[in-house]
Amino acid sequence: MLVLTRKPGQSIMIGDGVEVQVLSVAGEKVRLGITAPRDVSIFRNEVYERIESENSGDDDDDGANDAVANALQRLTRRS
Repeated sequence: MLVLTRKPGQSIMIGDGVEVQVLSVAGEKVRLGITAPRDVSIFRNEVYERIESENSGDDDDDGANDAVANALQRLTRRS
């Protein structure tokens, strides 16, 4: 694991197209801004794990993509 120290207003680059910027730090909370191409999916870890657990039975890519879309729709409806 790479560990970096950044101050508010500073950022890191991931690959050629993903920038993660520290927006603010307040106590134990850090606000991040992420700039990425539209084809890059960005999820909070707990959402990603939930989607992955719902996909655990899918073997083909089309099925996995459909399962992700369905999981996102269900999560959106609950909000």
